[in-house]
Amino acid sequence: MAKKQFKAESKRLMDLMINSIYTHKEIFLREIISNASDAIDKLAYLSLTDDSVTTKRSDLRITVTPDKAARTLTVSDNGIGMTAAELEQNLGTIAKSGSLQFKAELEGDKDKSDIIGQFGVGFYSAFMVADEVTVLTRRHGEDTAHCWKSSGADGYTITECEKAEPGTDVIMRIKEDTGDEHYGEYLEASRLQSLIKKYSDYIRHPIRMEVEDYRQKEKPEDAPEDYKPEWETVVEEKTVNSMVPLWQRPRSKVKQEEYDAFYREKFGDWQPPLATVSTSSEGTVTFKALLFIPSSTPYDFYTREYEKGLQLYSSGVLIMDKCPDLLPDCFRFVKGVADSPDFSLNISREMLQHDRQLKIIAAALEKKIKNELLKLMKDDREKYEQFWAAFGRQLKYGVVDNYGAKKELLQDLLLFTTSKEGKLSSLAEYVERMPAEQEHIYYVCAGSAEQAARLPQVERVADRGWELLYLTEEADEFVMNALREVSGKQLKSVSDPDALPETEEEKARQEKQAEDAKPVLDFVKETLGDRIKEARVSKILKTAPVCMTADGPMSLEMEKYFAKMEGGSSPMGPMKAEHVLELNPAAAPFAALKSALDGGDRDRAAKYAEVLYHQALLIAGLPIEDPAAYTELVCSLMN
Repeated sequence: MAKKQFKAESKRLMDLMINSIYTHKEIFLREIISNASDAIDKLAYLSLTDDSVTTKRSDLRITVTPDKAARTLTVSDNGIGMTAAELEQNLGTIAKSGSLQFKAELEGDKDKSDIIGQFGVGFYSAFMVADEVTVLTRRHGEDTAHCWKSSGADGYTITECEKAEPGTDVIMRIKEDTGDEHYGEYLEASRLQSLIKKYSDYIRHPIRMEVEDYRQKEKPEDAPEDYKPEWETVVEEKTVNSMVPLWQRPRSKVKQEEYDAFYREKFGDWQPPLATVSTSSEGTVTFKALLFIPSSTPYDFYTREYEKGLQLYSSGVLIMDKCPDLLPDCFRFVKGVADSPDFSLNISREMLQHDRQLKIIAAALEKKIKNELLKLMKDDREKYEQFWAAFGRQLKYGVVDNYGAKKELLQDLLLFTTSKEGKLSSLAEYVERMPAEQEHIYYVCAGSAEQAARLPQVERVADRGWELLYLTEEADEFVMNALREVSGKQLKSVSDPDALPETEEEKARQEKQAEDAKPVLDFVKETLGDRIKEARVSKILKTAPVCMTADGPMSLEMEKYFAKMEGGSSPMGPMKAEHVLELNPAAAPFAALKSALDGGDRDRAAKYAEVLYHQALLIAGLPIEDPAAYTELVCSLMN
């Protein structure tokens, strides 16, 4: 028979498909197996209405056969097969899909129209690894078989041939190896098994293949007492795919041990997951998802190399190993799979045509993850605190990221150490414990809970019996600034001048103290110069003599944070807060400073001012520029 030419601008389109459309050559096996699965599905559906179909569902299968000697790889199915006209239509016209037509005919019948193939180009991916492709096919119910053969863009032939059983054989003559490509790997049974496991593990029909196995030989009857077992290599045909995905099975039918084993195998973790989440939805987009929360932080989690994302399946066929669009950054630690028949895939099925379905699924998963974490916090606090130790920092970053866009989502999941027995508490739990007279949620920043408890500005709040949040991580204060309030309660730093409510009498007394102390405050400012913005009578100290606070948007903790980043370097110099030296006029050091100044000993008064300034820096955890000079200063006052 004369060679026929492909339709649809064959040469250019074929070249495009072979060289450009698919990112990885290994994808070809997924495409050929998916076509075989579709052919079996069509026969199974036909059996519902056609009594002539006598093939049992249990007999339906796909067979993968490598032949190293002939250098061929054959994928066979006992599905519906094709007539000569269908061969012409489906394989002679690039981008013509019989599966797509089949789906259209079954529109509205979801149970029977779950066909994988959407494009007629998947078959031609075989030419990425084969220099010749032969299709032997016999339509169910027909006696005549046909052979389609092509070496690529130059065209194809269709001839009659012999085939004992209905179905289709796709025979690929694998290309010779080159310096850059080792095509022979697609004739290795282990490599084929690996690809089937990766892309087609959940094809719902058995994929059979001859594989090598090791088996212990039977013990001879006359074996001596010191007989040692002997092993032999055998080749057996086995089913190499799982068929039914774990996420498709009812939760009640799956043991946690099965979930744990699946998680370890799929995601390479030696520990079982901390929590397992199974979810599904039917509606605008139908999907199932199986999610896992790891027990510990991956070694590269906080690096640029870490890739977030869920495995994305379409009707059990792997489309993307890590789909980042299904998870927000704040939940990037979640592992798992999502499977939907509703994805609109591009021509190669490696990417999505548009993201509407993804957005719907992502929104549903985001809500589900939050609810599961809240449930874990309520039902198993120990496990949740384990989760928090591993991924709490990521949730905090999520609150701050993108100008607080996710703060409503995440605020209920946050935990902080508090002054109440030093235990972790959520913000909601804190608010629930607040006495009626307490107006604000109070927090204090320090390097540790122990340091926070000893800070002088804590004393006034603690003496009222009010609980404090101890912020001990770099991101904590940024989180407070992003949240601003929770449950109608403002978040207040104990260093804020207006942290505590004041009566008119207290305000008047403060103004009188500030007026009386003005000569001392002016002298301190003059002595310290630009090192401080202002010296002021403190509203936040009770018994302690001094502390350092900051005016403006940048706090002292932020200053310390930016100092760690690249040594605090920036085109405009180190980022500094506006330091305010707060003095307690009721404390003995203030009285000593005032006495020295009133007595005319300005030199001694200046030394006192320097000591108080450096003490405030030390209390705040800020560096002293010249420790040696400070030591000499203190020693000089001891003479």
